[in-house]
Amino acid sequence: MGDRRDVRARILDTAYELFCRHGIRSVGIDRIVAESGVAKMSLYRHFASKADLVLAVLDLREERWTRDWLEAEIARLATTPADRLLAIFDAFDEWFHHDDFESCVFMRTLLEFDDSADPIHRAAVRQLEVIRKKIEAHAEQAGAQEPENTAYQLQGLLMGAIVSATRGDLAAARRARAVAELVIDNATSSAAA
Repeated sequence: MGDRRDVRARILDTAYELFCRHGIRSVGIDRIVAESGVAKMSLYRHFASKADLVLAVLDLREERWTRDWLEAEIARLATTPADRLLAIFDAFDEWFHHDDFESCVFMRTLLEFDDSADPIHRAAVRQLEVIRKKIEAHAEQAGAQEPENTAYQLQGLLMGAIVSATRGDLAAARRARAVAELVIDNATSSAAA
C-alpha cells in the first residue's frame, strides 16, 4: 500500500513542479510520466484524467504555498494585525527573490482556462478566494472599516506585483507595499473616525 502512495506522490510532485514552472497546457501527460519515472497506466490509476491531476496540483499548491509557506511567513514577520497585512508584501518580496520563483499557478491557470464553467478555472478562483479571505481576516483584525473591500484592494496589489515580478521587476512587492500602507491607513483611519 505504501508503494502506491509513493507512486501517487511522485506523480503529483512531478506535475506540481512542471505545472508551476511551465503552465498546464504546455505540459503533457507523456512529460509527467517521463519525469516521474512511472508508467502511464500508473498515472491513470491514480488520476483518471489530466484535469483530475491539475485539480490535485491546485489543492497541493494551497497546502504547500498558501498554508505552509505564506501563513508561516506572515506569522514570522509580524505580530500585530496591521503589520500582518504588510508582512504579506514582505513575504512576496522574499519570494520574488528566490531562484525558484515561478509566478502564481492560480493566476496562470485562470489565464489558461478562461471558461468560468471549467472546473479547473473554478478551482483556481476558489484558491485565490482562499487567499483573499485570509487577507480579509487580517484586515478585520486590524480594524478596517470595510475589510472585504480592503482585502480586494490589497489582493489586487499583490496580483499586480506578481505579474510585475514575473516580467522581471523584483522590487514589485516593495513598490506595492508602499501603496498598501496607504490603503491600510485609509481603511483603519476611517474606522477610527
